[in-house]
Amino acid sequence: MLLKDLYELNPVERVKEVSSGQKVRRLQLFEITHRKKDESPMTSGVGEIMEKLKVKKAEYDAIASTDSSVNLENIDNRIITEVLGPERYGRQQLRAEAVEREAAAVAREVEAAAMTVEQSRKYDELQLQLQQMMQMFQQPQKPPS
Repeated sequence: MLLKDLYELNPVERVKEVSSGQKVRRLQLFEITHRKKDESPMTSGVGEIMEKLKVKKAEYDAIASTDSSVNLENIDNRIITEVLGPERYGRQQLRAEAVEREAAAVAREVEAAAMTVEQSRKYDELQLQLQQMMQMFQQPQKPPS
């Protein structure tokens, strides 16, 4: 799923997408956690920060496209630290961990619900088999000829 596709989802769908096992990058997480339900930034200050993050990301992407020695693994962390500063980045990490825990909890709930549905289906199937067997035994038996 592309980043723009993730932003097109509502917040609940975003968490479900995150819980699907996809690794969420720090910049994605910032965007997800700092938007209202109507997709607007929480505050005008947050909107300005998001714009700065996008500009920085574009700068790093341009550099990375021409310089193969750039470490893309830690690029989101660098961008956030440059824009927000180290103190705010620490708070962002705590927020990221909280969202990751929430996503894991949602994943466990989805898995439990799926298991419950499967168990219910198997139970219904066994009940049907039992009813069929009981009907067979209740039918009068023809004596052998």
